[in-house]
Amino acid sequence: MANELDEMSGTVNSRGRDVNVIERQIPVKVGFGSVLFEVFLWCAGILPGLVFLFMKIGAKNYFQKLQQKIQADASQIDNYLEQRVIVLQNAAALLDKAIDLDKDVMKAVAAFRGGHGDAERNQVSQQLDTAFGRLFPQVEAYPELRAHAAIADAMQQNHYLQREITAARALYNDSVMQWNTDIFSWPTKMIVAARSGYTTRIPFTASSATKEQARGNFF
Repeated sequence: MANELDEMSGTVNSRGRDVNVIERQIPVKVGFGSVLFEVFLWCAGILPGLVFLFMKIGAKNYFQKLQQKIQADASQIDNYLEQRVIVLQNAAALLDKAIDLDKDVMKAVAAFRGGHGDAERNQVSQQLDTAFGRLFPQVEAYPELRAHAAIADAMQQNHYLQREITAARALYNDSVMQWNTDIFSWPTKMIVAARSGYTTRIPFTASSATKEQARGNFF
């Protein structure tokens, strides 16, 4: 039998294909078949009906715990973003004493602190990337500053925190994928999810500016 996907002779898109995260939450719905399934269990006897009832209670508890995990994962991203804000503020304060620092670098920092929703979290991350991108090239123009221990430490902390943010986003996305998979797991979880009004969750989304920057030349 021939391979369904043949990498040697299959159709190739020479222009490539970009992908995007679709900003849409899909509600869980069950039809008449699910209702009929539950009725059948109760008609088959009290024991099957009770067993399925306890399974639904367990599924409800599972979703409640998973929601708390997703919240904790999102909070961890906020923690790392908060640390990057502090590093940015400290580095800017040090550089402001040594060079004529661009004052616009710090204008967006004042609103960074505190909790964020998913959309705000992505926006804050993008603003931090932009601020750091404007701050550290000024250091490169002053070789004596690169030897400054506190500034060098701030640059190292920034790189470390960016890696941690990436890892935290991956963990958050794993939890979101688990949620999005489980709410469509029929019968127990899907029935519970539908009657609870649950929808899919949207994973981390990179901004269009970040994607465009990633396609540029770095060296």
